[in-house]
This record gives sequence, structure tokens and C-alpha cells, in this order.
Amino acid sequence: MIDLAEFQSISPYTDAEASEALGLLADHPLVTRFSQKFFPDQPEEFLKNVLKNIKTIDEFQTLVMQKFVQWVLENTATGFTYEGIENIDPEKKFLAMSNHRDIILDPAITQLVLYMNNIPMTEIAVGDNLITNKHVEYLIRSNRMIKVVRGISARELYISSQLLSRYIRINITEQRSSIWLAQRQGRTKNGYDTTEQGLLKMLDMSGSDDFQKNFEELNIIPMSISYEFEPCDILKARENLISRTQKYVKAEGEDLNSIMVGIMQPKGQIHLHIGTPLTSEEIADAAQCDKNDRYQRIRQAVDKRVIAGFRLWKNNYVAYDLLKGGNRYADMYDQTDVAKFVGYMEHQLGTVGPELDREELKAAFLEIYANPVVAKEEF
Repeated sequence: MIDLAEFQSISPYTDAEASEALGLLADHPLVTRFSQKFFPDQPEEFLKNVLKNIKTIDEFQTLVMQKFVQWVLENTATGFTYEGIENIDPEKKFLAMSNHRDIILDPAITQLVLYMNNIPMTEIAVGDNLITNKHVEYLIRSNRMIKVVRGISARELYISSQLLSRYIRINITEQRSSIWLAQRQGRTKNGYDTTEQGLLKMLDMSGSDDFQKNFEELNIIPMSISYEFEPCDILKARENLISRTQKYVKAEGEDLNSIMVGIMQPKGQIHLHIGTPLTSEEIADAAQCDKNDRYQRIRQAVDKRVIAGFRLWKNNYVAYDLLKGGNRYADMYDQTDVAKFVGYMEHQLGTVGPELDREELKAAFLEIYANPVVAKEEF
């Protein structure tokens, strides 16, 4: 049996710990409200009673989380599709390296797809900035979430990165659990999905062999999720615009608000693409490069799959032509589609106060939808 004692500060709860934590969470007043919202056909004490009686994390994910995600898809999306499940070998653990558009839904929807196909669900790496109180911690660590420490000194970050790297590698190489990891720290806020090189260096820190072996044994599978209507689009546009002239400082409770907006906002169509694993040939090619160039080659291999798998919607083509002032993709939509998107955009822009320049905010909003088209053009 693997000794995970050194990872206690970042690892998900054990079954026993989750059972205790969920029992405590059940007494929170919001549980009744959530029960009425997400389980409307059940008595108002339904969720509380379920949480009180859960004994394992598998039970929690099956009885609560999967039903929650299904509710979100049925009530806030007009359709959901996925492809590439055959690229996952159910007998091998893997590192899912995904684009990141919504704090909660990206990994949650991925778990639902794995569950539907009888593939063991992954653990999920999540920034500790989301742990705003003990009840939130009860919830996320009971949901197989790995705590990624942020906002610390450079030395502390190095030590923390080593710990996280070892934890990920041990879980995968010892065939204990697959891991879901966003390709960058935080969500993509400008619509352009790219992998952070620092993330790849972190993964390599725990390797005990050469570069090629270190990356081969992680079994990296790039994934991309696409939303017809980007979760928190106007909040992202506002943050992008402010960040151009000053350091953006999040307000208290802003992450929690983004979680709730992302869950409840209408999303239109949603598509999850599961790419092919990075090949030994690609990793060997990267290993021939010098220093940082080798990480760049791995990054390019991941980005190519993520961007290729991203599904473009009419909104993306409309936004591109509106932003560029042309009609390059006019054959991908009609004027009804334009009117629908513009009406939606104007409504979203109207939710932001007048302190920001309207035209600059509009451009920032359009970029979120247009940049996936730009990314496809570049790759």
C-alpha cells in the first residue's frame, strides 16, 4: 500500500474523513435550499439526510454530485455532447490536462462522462483560493479535490510544487488514481487556451528518470470543453479590461460568486473533447531539445490537441467578424444569429456599471468569443 502521509495537507479526504465532513456539512442552513433547488421532487430534508448517511466518496459522487451535474446540464444547457472516450484506456491511470473555462463545471462534467462510461473518476487539482471557509473545504475535499496552494512566497511555492508534483506522479504511476489538472493556473479569461510552461516544469520536478521517461509515465491526455455561451463572460471581460491599466484585486467572495454564476448562467450547447494521449514519439522529440525548448514542445503538443478539440459555435464566428469589422466567416451564420448574439451581448454589458468605457468593455467581451477562432487559425 502507498504511504500518502506526507501529502495529508493537499490530498482529498479518505472515505472516513469524507463521511465525517459531509455529516458536518449537512447541518449548514444552505443545504436545505440546495436540496429544494437541485432535488425539487424530494422532501426538503432529502440532501441533508443523504449527506448524513454517506459512508464513502464514491457514494457522495454517485448520489449527489452526478445528479447535481445532470441537473445543471438539463436546466442551464440546451444540449451536451462528448467525443473521444475511446482515447482513455480504463486499465491505465492518466493525467487529464484540460482547458479551463468554468471553476466547477469543467472537471465536474468530465467526471460525469467518466462515470457514464464506467471509467474510474479522477482526483481534481483546485486552487486553495476557493477554500473560503471550513464548509467549502468539507465539500471540495470530499469530492476528490487536491489542494493547490497559491499566494505564497517563492521558496514556499517551490516546496509546494515539489509536493504536488510527487503526489500527481505517485498516484498515476502506482495506478492509484487519475488526475484532472487545468492547463494553466486559473480560468482562461480571454478565450485563448494555452498551457503554462511552469506547470510542465512542476510535473517534471518529481521525475526520477530522464525527461522522456518522466513525461511518458504521466500518460497525459489533453481535453477541451466548449460552451456556446461562455460561463461568467461579462465578469471575465470586466476583469480583463481593468487588468490592462492596474492590478486586478478580487473582491471578497468574488470566486464564490463566479462559481454560482457559472453554475446557473444559461450555457447553450456544451461539448467535451477527449484528445489522444501524448505519444512517445512526441515526447522523444521534445527530449532532444535544450532546456526550456523541451517544455515548449510538450506545451505545443498539448495546446494543439486542446485547440483542435475545441468546438466553435456560431457565437464565435459572429464575435470574430464583429471584432474585426469584416465578414470573413459570414457563411457560418445568418443575420438571425447575429441579432441573437448582439442582443445577448448588450444585455450582459448592461449588467456592468458605467465606470468602464462601454466600447472597450464590448471589445473585451467580443475577444472572449473571437479568440478561439484566432487560435484555430494559428494552429
